[in-house]
Amino acid sequence: MAELQRCPWPGSDPLYQRYHDEEWGVPLRDERALFELLLLEGMQAGLSWITLLRRREGLRLAFDGFDPARIATYDSDRVAALLADSRIIRNRAKVAAAIANARAFLAVKARGGDFSELIWAVVNGQPRQNHWRAMAEVPAATEDSQRLSQCLLQRGFKFVGPTICYAFMQSAGLVNDHLLSCPRHGEVMRLA
Repeated sequence: MAELQRCPWPGSDPLYQRYHDEEWGVPLRDERALFELLLLEGMQAGLSWITLLRRREGLRLAFDGFDPARIATYDSDRVAALLADSRIIRNRAKVAAAIANARAFLAVKARGGDFSELIWAVVNGQPRQNHWRAMAEVPAATEDSQRLSQCLLQRGFKFVGPTICYAFMQSAGLVNDHLLSCPRHGEVMRLA
């Protein structure tokens, strides 16, 4: 029997490996944690995920612990301060999207909604269990991520295209995209 090996994408970086082994693909239902992850995925657009992992703590500090109520109040002075903060991804459009997303999150809550339920509805509340043998089989976007993207865009969220949404779904465990050869595939499947 072949020895199980983790997915190849974390390479040999210990931070990336720890993220793969402990977080990626684990079903996440806490709405505040989902909000944080959505903001991080938006910030990651055009960059590698390891870049975000290395800056995650700085981003948490700069964005007030990813508290949507606080982020929603950011004004032009706060935006200027963020754009000068080397701990974050200093991109005006991404900072503006974080603020818009905080406001959209609060609007979902104000209408009596639950952000976690909104997100998980795209997979009917249960993670999709994929059975990929090679990274080349893993899609960049799916019909589910397109539906999630449309759902979020209709509610005023930004930087939530289908590819970003699929990366978010992978991270948050809405899909299990660990390769079959990876020990985490079975572990994550049992967490579902």
